[in-house]
Amino acid sequence: MNRRRSVAAAITVVCALTVLASPALTNGAYAAPGPTPSGSAVAPPPVELPPGAGSKKSLEDIRKEIEALYQKAASATDAYNLAEEETKKQSAEVIELAEDIVTGQLRIDELKKRAGAAARAQYRGGGLPPEAQLVLTSDPQLFLDAVGRIQQGQKATHDLIDELSRAQEDLKTYTADASTQWQRLEAGRVKKEKAKKEITERIAAAKKLEASLEKEERARLALLESDAARRAQTAWLGSGALKDINRSSSERGKKAITFATEQIGKPYVWGAEGPDSYDCSGLTSQAWAAAGRPIPRTSQEQWRLLPRIDIKDMRPGDLIIYHQDASHVGMYIGDGAIVHSPRPGRNVTLAGAGSMQILGVVRPDK
Repeated sequence: MNRRRSVAAAITVVCALTVLASPALTNGAYAAPGPTPSGSAVAPPPVELPPGAGSKKSLEDIRKEIEALYQKAASATDAYNLAEEETKKQSAEVIELAEDIVTGQLRIDELKKRAGAAARAQYRGGGLPPEAQLVLTSDPQLFLDAVGRIQQGQKATHDLIDELSRAQEDLKTYTADASTQWQRLEAGRVKKEKAKKEITERIAAAKKLEASLEKEERARLALLESDAARRAQTAWLGSGALKDINRSSSERGKKAITFATEQIGKPYVWGAEGPDSYDCSGLTSQAWAAAGRPIPRTSQEQWRLLPRIDIKDMRPGDLIIYHQDASHVGMYIGDGAIVHSPRPGRNVTLAGAGSMQILGVVRPDK
């Protein structure tokens, strides 16, 4: 219990020091840079209409605007998820460093007690240094014994001072490291809140735009969405980008596909990674974790860190990364199809692999 209180106290001290000394936190973007698309991206990226279009917008214009809003929300979701992952890591590092600070302080206290005990022993010896006491002895054997004790005592004292100095330097290092980690933790929290605000604003704008339509218009809008996806998929398959749609998956790939397809019908929720709801990368990361292969949490990190392959060599279980900013991901399951968690208001479902703009393909178990 005392150790837990000491750790809590150490964290409090680190926080206080950081508030007094830390520089201003930045509010920079948190998305990994998206590389140039590879393969056969077919649909042009959605474009948000300029202000002033007003009531003259066609349903197709509205469809593109809603699609653009949800895509921007997906980008912000990826930034939020990455900040969340780094915040968890930095929190653990702060706690570990706080424990090191407590351990270091206890070590210093112990060394000081030992130094105090040595001083008290000297006082009990009459206050004379060992060398003076040695001169006063007339017994040769005692003289020789005393010489040995003095040498040992000098070495012990020297070692004690060195150890105390090292412990104090270590404590300074732990404190500085903890302060730095705390600054990063706070910066991550700022990024999370910024991303969260953007997500909610984009989703609210998309829902408001859709809600402004009449019931019949919303039905026609749904038809336009499915028709656009069908045209893109047909063009993609017709381009010959995928040479073989029936390749075999690896054993782990089969397990990942089984997990992902078992989630069909569960709702999209941004930031969610199961078991009741998922965002796009929450689904793919959990599917591969279930297959025994942990992968990065976000679609942008999956694109940045996992081995890339050509689209023509794609096999079931591979992950297809979508859009220029790598803000969406789906799992290829064969026959030109993916399983994915599309966006707010939709459920985990099957879709054509070429129904969105493809950035590239990665293979978790390569």
